[in-house]
Amino acid sequence: MGKMAAVAPQRAWGRGRLTAKPFAGRTRIAELYQEGCAKIRLPSTFDHAMEAVLINSSGGLTGGDYMDWAFSAGAGTDLTLTTQACEKLYKASGGTAEVSVSIQTGSGTTVAWLPQETILFDRASLTRTLEASLAADATFLAVEAVLLGRKAMGEAMTAGLFRDRWRIMRGGRLIHAENLCFEGDIAGLTAEAAVLGGRSAFATLFYTGPDCEALVGGMRGVIPAEAGGVNAWQVAGHDKIVARLAAPDGFALRKILIPLISHLRKGASVPKVWHL
Repeated sequence: MGKMAAVAPQRAWGRGRLTAKPFAGRTRIAELYQEGCAKIRLPSTFDHAMEAVLINSSGGLTGGDYMDWAFSAGAGTDLTLTTQACEKLYKASGGTAEVSVSIQTGSGTTVAWLPQETILFDRASLTRTLEASLAADATFLAVEAVLLGRKAMGEAMTAGLFRDRWRIMRGGRLIHAENLCFEGDIAGLTAEAAVLGGRSAFATLFYTGPDCEALVGGMRGVIPAEAGGVNAWQVAGHDKIVARLAAPDGFALRKILIPLISHLRKGASVPKVWHL
């Protein structure tokens, strides 16, 4: 009896696209496309804004999986993008999961990229990119939070790979670029005082808009000294705010993130799918 041919493991993949347009003083759908395990749901809102909830129907990602999200906000629209749940990255037996997010905005837009936390389990492997091309007068808020395992469940990410790449353009000029890489001995690396000091939850918060100088002072009052810091400066003629946060666990991190996000959204709460 001959040898059976090797069967490649099934991989999850998905592509989601959403374009928003202004109509009668509200933000409406111009185009919606979803393929594979990428789903987009638009709950009803009672103001001019639109909220889009992104769903990975595969239930999580592992090595070789691929998700691609692309969003475009037309002139004068107000769009909030979030996720139904935390994205979970499981142990990779081979390959790396890839997640790509692209955001474009027209003039006078307000866009918030507010996914719930990414949870990296032990020996997970993830490469993620966030690219945003903003109009010169757009307001943009982006938050990415990461948990190295779930502390309440006794989990920890001791080894694996996490790469995160951000590129944000405003008015055709690059105003923010960063590359983060945790690889190999994650437990040893994140134990270093200059990295996370043994904490398992961290987040980057980015904001650009016409009112950065007025907002940054209020943020400093929200962030505990031991949890991180925030700075505002000007790049290529455009203002931006960047905050770095670290906490012992996801619950402690959310207690800092939620008031920060609300402050930057002029008192508006986080998306309804978020909860403490």
